[in-house]
Amino acid sequence: MDTTATSLENLFAQLGLANSAKAIEDFIQTHQLTENTDIAKAPYWNEAQASFINEALRNDAEWCEVIDQLNAQLHQVAAQ
Repeated sequence: MDTTATSLENLFAQLGLANSAKAIEDFIQTHQLTENTDIAKAPYWNEAQASFINEALRNDAEWCEVIDQLNAQLHQVAAQ
């Protein structure tokens, strides 16, 4: 059983990405999604990252809330 606390920092670590506050901010600023792009289908994920996101969302896993938070932030930047 995975007991990792679900947070944006831990999601980035789970995805194998730098997870400092600055790294997350930079990622969000440089990896924007268009309105109709699903987060799991974003072109910058590798196969494992996309699979993790897709499976978490499909199974309504603990990570869903944090993935939804990231999704909103990625779409919000693009809308500005």
